[in-house]
Amino acid sequence: MKPSLLIAGAGYLGSEIADLAHDYHVTTATKSGGDGHEACDLSSPEQVSNLASKIPNPAVIVHCASSGRGGADAYRKVFITGAGNLLKSFPESHLILTSSTSVYHQTDGSDVDESSPTDPIRETSQLLLEAEQIVLDSGGTVARLAGLYGPGRSVVLRKFLDGSAVIEETGQRILNQIHVKDAALATLHLAGQKLNGVFNVSDDHPISQLECYQGLADYFDKPLPPRGEKNTSRKRAWTHKRVLNRKIRETGWKPTFPGYFDALDSLNSAS
Repeated sequence: MKPSLLIAGAGYLGSEIADLAHDYHVTTATKSGGDGHEACDLSSPEQVSNLASKIPNPAVIVHCASSGRGGADAYRKVFITGAGNLLKSFPESHLILTSSTSVYHQTDGSDVDESSPTDPIRETSQLLLEAEQIVLDSGGTVARLAGLYGPGRSVVLRKFLDGSAVIEETGQRILNQIHVKDAALATLHLAGQKLNGVFNVSDDHPISQLECYQGLADYFDKPLPPRGEKNTSRKRAWTHKRVLNRKIRETGWKPTFPGYFDALDSLNSAS
């Protein structure tokens, strides 16, 4: 019999995890339910408890629910309260939280790994760190994801093609990205091993913003975007660092798309 997997949040990443989780009996839960998903507001202890009474006890829970583009209050409810409620109602399950590399605050272009300092300016990233600690204290796993991209979703490609792209200052800011398929496979890899700790989930080749747009310009035979000021209002905050994925690679995972341009043909055909 296949072990049970609960995916709390069936958005862009959660849906991909569900599609690839062939070794599990999968249950997906969203706030509103429908379309085959169980309805569950993670911030409600009653709803999470009710979910626990309805489904097989999961061997692993993946908490990849979205804040719905909300601010600090939404982050607190979804990530901190949500993680606590899942742990209370499913005490025997291994919990994986998909967090973000935005918790690394470095702006000097340095390499960062899981041992690097985390002192983010944004309150939302600070709240992610609180949620991470709750999960780690329970013996769970934290997957810090780089910027997600994939079919139908690539911010740099969309901006390049619609003409809204700007090369910030010299264009040296590092872009850390991960294809959604690779993020899903990494999450399932961690689920299979049930390792306690933090793991960066990023591709093998972070690239500078200039390098990225130069590659897109060459690919599409279009001019480079104009130069401009750095965007300090980014949701993930303005950072400049190179996220290393050595730790998760040492466990046996490797990305299907080692770098952004390895996936570009598929992105272009899907756009």
